[in-house]
Amino acid sequence: MKDKNNKISSLLHNGDKVLDLSTPRVMGILNLTQDSFYEPSRNQSTKELLTTVEKMLQDGADILDLGAYSTRPGAIEVPLEAEAQRVQEAVTAIRKNFGEVWISVDTFRSEVAQRGIDQGADIINDVSGGTLDEHMFATVAKNQVPYILMHMRGTPQTMQSLCNYDNLVEDIYEDLMQKVRKLNALQHNNIILDLGYGFAKTLDQNYELLAHQNKFTTMGYPILTGISRKSMIYKALDITAAESLSATTALNMFALNKGANILRVHDVKEAKQVVELNKRLHQ
Repeated sequence: MKDKNNKISSLLHNGDKVLDLSTPRVMGILNLTQDSFYEPSRNQSTKELLTTVEKMLQDGADILDLGAYSTRPGAIEVPLEAEAQRVQEAVTAIRKNFGEVWISVDTFRSEVAQRGIDQGADIINDVSGGTLDEHMFATVAKNQVPYILMHMRGTPQTMQSLCNYDNLVEDIYEDLMQKVRKLNALQHNNIILDLGYGFAKTLDQNYELLAHQNKFTTMGYPILTGISRKSMIYKALDITAAESLSATTALNMFALNKGANILRVHDVKEAKQVVELNKRLHQ
């Protein structure tokens, strides 16, 4: 959120709940589908989910991000009702067992978002930035929940054919700014920016964008960086996703120094270590 002086606010609000972002936070990825690109992040049963949640919280996760529709390139489509049911069950189980932990729902469908909020979700994480559901902006504005606005073109099935830009950084900046204005017009200012690494970007474009991530801090909103174990890492190094933890950790440190306020990761413990060491570097 922005304060009245157009600077980045260090506080994230959802009703009476407040999350201080003056120190970067870590968001743990919880996939509720078998179609996620990184197999260890998949959680099919409620028991598996709660076991994973418990470990993430012990490792220091500040936010849990629940996704029931894989958005990897070429991902299969998931029926709305199936996605909504998975989300509702997961949010309900986490709320029952872990109280007031911050829960994010990763969805581009406004109905899934609403049903997640109704069960107690705090944040909506929309990979499409409102482009795949015309009702999403109105839904988050009505509920006044924090909204992660991500840049993407097309759909998960088509996005990698849509990587042509006149000027990569400027085009993405303007696209996000136009959407911020639409949200602001609906009286919604509770926004987190995500530049959409891996979504309608080539491998080299991802690195160009990350190198200029700090430009987006001038928009006045917190930035979420989600690069954990992505193909921009493992393809660049000719390794597998399973082998990419150390490289992910290195880039997460770089992302913090380029203005990231939230790191979205599969490996919470290592990301928390990055945050702690980065804090010591800037004391």
